[in-house]
Amino acid sequence: MKKYVAKTPLFLMTLLMPAIANADAAGTAVNRVSAGDTAFVLIATALVMLMTPGLALFYGGMVRKKNVLATIMQSFILLAVISIQWVLWGYSLSFGPDIHGIIGSLKWFGLNHVGFAPNPNYAPTIPHEVFMMFQMMFAVITPGLITGAFAERMKFKTFLVFIILWATLVYDPIAHWVWGTGGWIHNLGALDFAGGTVVHISSAISALAAVLIIGKRHNYGKEHNPPHNLTMTVIGASLLWFGWFGFNAGSALSAGALAGSAFVVTNIAAAAATLGWLAAEWKKSGKPTMLGAASGAVAGLVAITPASGYVGPIPAIIIGFIAGMLCYYAVSLKPKLGYDDALDVVGVHGVGGTFGALATGLFASVAINAGGANGLFYGNPKQLLVQFIAVAATIVYGFVVTFIILKVLDWTMGLRVTQEEEVMGLDITQHGEEGYNM
Repeated sequence: MKKYVAKTPLFLMTLLMPAIANADAAGTAVNRVSAGDTAFVLIATALVMLMTPGLALFYGGMVRKKNVLATIMQSFILLAVISIQWVLWGYSLSFGPDIHGIIGSLKWFGLNHVGFAPNPNYAPTIPHEVFMMFQMMFAVITPGLITGAFAERMKFKTFLVFIILWATLVYDPIAHWVWGTGGWIHNLGALDFAGGTVVHISSAISALAAVLIIGKRHNYGKEHNPPHNLTMTVIGASLLWFGWFGFNAGSALSAGALAGSAFVVTNIAAAAATLGWLAAEWKKSGKPTMLGAASGAVAGLVAITPASGYVGPIPAIIIGFIAGMLCYYAVSLKPKLGYDDALDVVGVHGVGGTFGALATGLFASVAINAGGANGLFYGNPKQLLVQFIAVAATIVYGFVVTFIILKVLDWTMGLRVTQEEEVMGLDITQHGEEGYNM
């Protein structure tokens, strides 16, 4: 490969040098790469990717039929937009060389220095590019969670600008704080195995800021708007449950006992939360619902996410069951609190993620993960305080920055469709198509 360098025009050399360096490193990198670990993380990456269309179906079934495609589009388009943002600068800001514990530098812009060789700080047995791809899928789905809050009323053009700004100014810094080498929350010793703070709390608190600024849907509270297709929602929830095995078990970044433990507790917590939600719903309303079962499963998956690599089966049952009940009651409070979180992002991901992060500080055990820490119930009360600091920092930063982003966009581009467009539905007015022609 090097024999072509002398014949290459200078202006192309700048663009080609990272690729040349990566190719030349391939021979040495392969000796440090585990084929088994690499295959495992590639599969986990594909599973997490599937969660985004799963989320699209989960949300799409819960809105009115005139908004089903617009809702699905808000999730699906993230696979395109955030993938490019992540490659160009998002990954570097999140995991690149640290700047004062706050953000990564742009040294890895365009995946410069991200190639075949493993990065020992993050995943010593898989190619750096594979770790980057795995983390990309987390960055893709996280802003998708926010869309459930402002469903049925946001301009698509403004939405596209919002997700780029949000990913850059909210997700990337928080990811660096918690997971990046040198990040201040990471250095504090907070435990977040697969994204309780980075994914769920950040998206939920941003969703709250969004609904407070955007406002309620037309005729909200005056007319009943049930989910238009619960079958679609259940399929979406099932895909989320399936993909979550990659989300949590894949975060072990190797095919071993820790991945197996995370896989087991993920399923246990989802099952327990489904029962917890239904128990609370059945007692209060007199009937267990399919929507409740699906929502409960997601609540349990959310709650176990930060704890999945640190707790055993019995704590997973406790975390899941309590999360199911807590999230049900949180969602039930929404009408009294008066905000229009269309698809209960705050009640499920905010409450579930916060409880899961704090529960990690209670139930974490080095017997499960020697690289973690013990929680309060295993003799280390300090861990609960550290978890609280991580949660509080994520909430404050996520809310304030999202609020500012949306205010600026509202002043410049406008956030909401017109009332006429909202009544007609976003499928027609934003995309010129209909979900159903029957």
